[in-house]
Amino acid sequence: MLKYIVKRCVNYVIMLFVATSMTYFLASAFMDPRSNYMERHPHPPIESINRSLTNANINDQTPILVRYWRWLKGIVLHWDWGLAPDQSSVRQAVGSRIGASVQLVTIATILSIVLGVSIGVYTAIRQYKWQDRVLNMVATFFLVIPAAVLGLFVALIAIWVNTKTGVRIFYVTGLHAYDGGNPFMWFVDFLQHIFLPTIVLLLPSAVGYHLTQRTYLLDTMNEDYVRTARAKGLPLNKAIRKHALRTSLIPTAVNVAFSITGVFTGAVITETVFAINGLGRYFTTTISTNDINGSVCIAAFGGLCTLAGALLADIFSAWLDPRIRLS
Repeated sequence: MLKYIVKRCVNYVIMLFVATSMTYFLASAFMDPRSNYMERHPHPPIESINRSLTNANINDQTPILVRYWRWLKGIVLHWDWGLAPDQSSVRQAVGSRIGASVQLVTIATILSIVLGVSIGVYTAIRQYKWQDRVLNMVATFFLVIPAAVLGLFVALIAIWVNTKTGVRIFYVTGLHAYDGGNPFMWFVDFLQHIFLPTIVLLLPSAVGYHLTQRTYLLDTMNEDYVRTARAKGLPLNKAIRKHALRTSLIPTAVNVAFSITGVFTGAVITETVFAINGLGRYFTTTISTNDINGSVCIAAFGGLCTLAGALLADIFSAWLDPRIRLS
């Protein structure tokens, strides 16, 4: 297993390097940082613009291979991802936002996995009964609601509750407002901020896990080894727990592993609705401001998380199903 993991990691490093390099060339070809200055009225002197662009290593008058080598050398030697067009550090901007995205998405991801898989198993066992029909109808309802609409709806409900009670129970923007040193007050303040965006992220994600786990388990319940266990007198619930559930969790585990990318790269719409400065919101900002270095950094980070999820997916599959051999 260790040899397999090392081999996969080497392959992933090569893949990530190639993908990140291609992203850099594409971003350099399609983004125009010079326009950030030229659209000002009046625009700064051309010498000043060139000096700022050169300092950030995004001057279109410098050959692309020269810029790429400087950019690559800065990452390898100093872990420096360069500067934005406004001369701010990309590394510091990403570092200050990772914590916000992790806080926002991790709780929702864990809850959605537990809740979604549990409901999926519950409805699969009760296929076509009223519990199954009602929960599937509710799941379909939340599946078709756009994240922006759901976020605004949840925010309006929270504002209405705060108004009716006369107490600020929920915060609609940000993740923190308490600056004191009391840990309990900090935790209460955090819960007041995190509750609404967690609901918005939790519902669609849990619905996805619910529907997929239900489908996987229904397929597995009809396998020969499960029917054989039933024929030998094993009750349905016990046959599902001992035989069908473990196998049906394999594709779900793969989906969970790939959800790691979302944990670290943030949720663009939710962060925008609730004014949270996470990586998702930062990524859209880098694109709109022609920030070549920032957009490539986020894309590389997302690629790293995706490849880590792929590796975990293989490991989870082998752990859940001993028949799978990794070589």
